[in-house]
Amino acid sequence: MTRVLISDKLSPRASDVFRDRGIGVDVKVGMTPVQLLDCIDKYEGLAVRSTTNVDPALLSAGHQLRVVGRAGIGIDNIDLA
Repeated sequence: MTRVLISDKLSPRASDVFRDRGIGVDVKVGMTPVQLLDCIDKYEGLAVRSTTNVDPALLSAGHQLRVVGRAGIGIDNIDLA
């Protein structure tokens, strides 16, 4: 089963959108960067807002990660390099 991690506070409807499509969702808000690095390899998707910093280390640790989605405006917290 495809799994998505929601690491920032989003509307409960965000989880429903994934679940309605058969995608597993874990909501883990308030993790430290180390905690996030330790668990990201279990997920194919990551949904963030502005709190989670998606840096090269996180992207490298996400061996199964296929998509990062950002709810809101801007992508200053997502490394695009």
